[in-house]
Amino acid sequence: MHAMQYELTLPADYDMDVIRGRVARIGHLLDDWEGLGLKAYLMRERGVDGSPVNQYGPFYLWNTVEGMNSFLWGGAFQGLASDFGRPVVRQWTGLVHEEGAAADAPAAVAVRHRRPVPEGVVLADFMADEVDANRRLAARDGAVLAAAAVDTGRWELVRFSLWAHREPAAEASTGEGEVFQVLHVSRPGRKTLPRGRQW
Repeated sequence: MHAMQYELTLPADYDMDVIRGRVARIGHLLDDWEGLGLKAYLMRERGVDGSPVNQYGPFYLWNTVEGMNSFLWGGAFQGLASDFGRPVVRQWTGLVHEEGAAADAPAAVAVRHRRPVPEGVVLADFMADEVDANRRLAARDGAVLAAAAVDTGRWELVRFSLWAHREPAAEASTGEGEVFQVLHVSRPGRKTLPRGRQW
């Protein structure tokens, strides 16, 4: 499993209905994309759920590198790059993925936590603890999924969760993560995304 995200930070007075309209028009195009486990079309709106910015920031969980590369190099990503400029695309190696207690419910919000992997830790122990934390998160009421991945270039852990209700937004807006509104979810390979720890 590979995680990927890019962010388009937009002007403070940007009409975010433009993003909503774009996703409504084209979001379905990845509903059957080969190699894609899940794409959550996400946005943050300035002043909503503690967001300081207007931002479009879709998050992907890929089953295959080939699927990810065909998205990036095969033309689908080019439309966004042509319209908004080419963003930095972050990639993380999958650590763990769990379907949540509300796996079949539509997602209302997403929460992203990012933190450094501390210096001096035993990596196997740290990652095992994160797998356990992810399992507990996925078991919470309203969790659609929880996944964690690591960028070993920056030694950064990202935890991404989807929720069927808005309660996690209140927790996250107090400093426990960044909250995104979910506009659409494409999940053609949801059933084949590997579950549990990824090593």
